[in-house]
Parts: sequence; C-alpha cells; structure tokens
Amino acid sequence: MESPAAQNPNWLELPRELTASILHRLGAIELLETAQKVCTTWRNICKDPAMWRTVDMRNSGDTDPYDLEKMTMHAVDLSRGQLEGINIENFASDQLLLYIADRSSQLKRLRLVHCKEDISPEAFSEAFKKLPLLEELHLYFTAFDKGDIEVAGRFCTLLKSFKLNRQAYKHPGKCDDEALAIAESMPELRHLQLFGSMMTDNGLCAILDKCPHLESLDLRQCFNVCLAGDVWTRCFAQIKDLKLPLDSTDGYGFDTELLDSEKFDSDFDEGSWSELMLGCCMMRLIMMI
Repeated sequence: MESPAAQNPNWLELPRELTASILHRLGAIELLETAQKVCTTWRNICKDPAMWRTVDMRNSGDTDPYDLEKMTMHAVDLSRGQLEGINIENFASDQLLLYIADRSSQLKRLRLVHCKEDISPEAFSEAFKKLPLLEELHLYFTAFDKGDIEVAGRFCTLLKSFKLNRQAYKHPGKCDDEALAIAESMPELRHLQLFGSMMTDNGLCAILDKCPHLESLDLRQCFNVCLAGDVWTRCFAQIKDLKLPLDSTDGYGFDTELLDSEKFDSDFDEGSWSELMLGCCMMRLIMMI
C-alpha cells in the first residue's frame, strides 16, 4: 500500500521550476486573485517577471467582483517591461491600451476581443508608435478601420500576423478600403484572417499583389469574394493554407451567425452566389488533387 505521504503529496515541496510551470497554466485572473494568496512560496513565484511575459485576461464578461482594468495594469507592472503577449477580452479603454504600450516596449503579440468602440483611433495611433516589435495583431469585434490599419502598418514594421474579424452579414455591402490599406501598409505579412470582411475580388487581388510573403489566408464568410477569373488560380498558386468564403467555421471560437443588413447590395444576387460557390468548389477540387 502507498504511504500517507504518497497519497497526499506536499505540493509546497515541488521544485520551484515545476511549481512555476503549473501556475503559469492559470490565467492572469486566477494568478492574481487566487494563486498568489495561497502561501508565501506561491506569492514569490507569482511576483517573478517571467510569469508575466504572457498575460491572458480571457473572461466571459461576467466578472463583476473584479476591476479587470486595474488587474491588467497590475499584471503589466509585474512583468517589469518583459511583457511579450497580452490578450484582453470584453473590456478595454484608451487608458489601458496606452498604459500597456508605455510599459511594454518588448510586446510582440496583442489580441483584443469584443472591445467595440472602447478604444479610440487616437489611442491606437499613440500605442502603435510605442510598439515597434509587434509581430501579431489579432482583433475580434473591435472598432478598427482603414486609418488604424495604415498607422499599425507604418509603425509596426515587423508585423507578420494580422486578424481583423467581424460578424458577417447575409447581404454585405461592398468595401475594399481595409483590404487596400492592408495591401499598402503590411507587405511583410505571413498570416492574414479577415473573417466577415466586405472586401471584393479587387481587394483580394491587391493583397495578393502587395503581400508576397503570405502563407495563410482566411476568407471565411467574405461573401463579396467571388474568386472570378484568374483570382482563384492566383490564390491557389500563392497561398499554402487557404480558407475560402464558404468553408466550415468549425474551430473559429466565436459566434458565426449571419446578421441581416440594411445595406443590401443588389449586385449580390443569385448569380453572384452561384459564382462564389463554383469558385470555392473548383478551388477545393484542385487542392485535393
């Protein structure tokens, strides 16, 4: 039979490195509100800047007991300038973004989810000026337009991965402004996701022309992209990992329900839809060969 000690191991006797590895798997909220309050050993580990090189403020939005903005600022302080990646969901502000930028010159990865109108273009512009090492900018359901894209591309010249994802419309209006801004300001991109974009084949062609290093491109629910003419052959020739407008949204991780749009574009008729379906099917058949 196992001894009582084997049945009830003393977790405080684990090597510091192993304890740190286990604690690091918790989110920032759990580390700040629970783990560091368990004992002196855990508290000391939680104060190590190495624990805060990545800060994940993932939450469901139901966090009434917590001041998430204040907690995030505390996590940034604990990183002591070593922060490399941060994820913020369901809350944000100009003040918070600038606080992060002012103290995180080593930041490489920034992910914002459901920030809506909480961050102004002025704050985005000021923050990007202070994040020259940024390599990944992933935005979900966040107010971000052509001007913001141009600013990000101008100041974050090392940007390799960009996501600008929105809720898609059943009958989207047509707009290539964002696609053209990406093409002109982010030539070093390797990975691009534009879930629910209103861009057309023209915007897609501009991206293919000006972003020659693209390896993956996600066009799911971009219903104005019809892959007409030689567009689908160009995509097939240039992109290694391609997701087409009608591909499955499994694994996306967010709501993919299509919204009704008041901006109904009469050009997007049954013919356009058939052309889109034909292009997607042809692309898939070729990729299977």
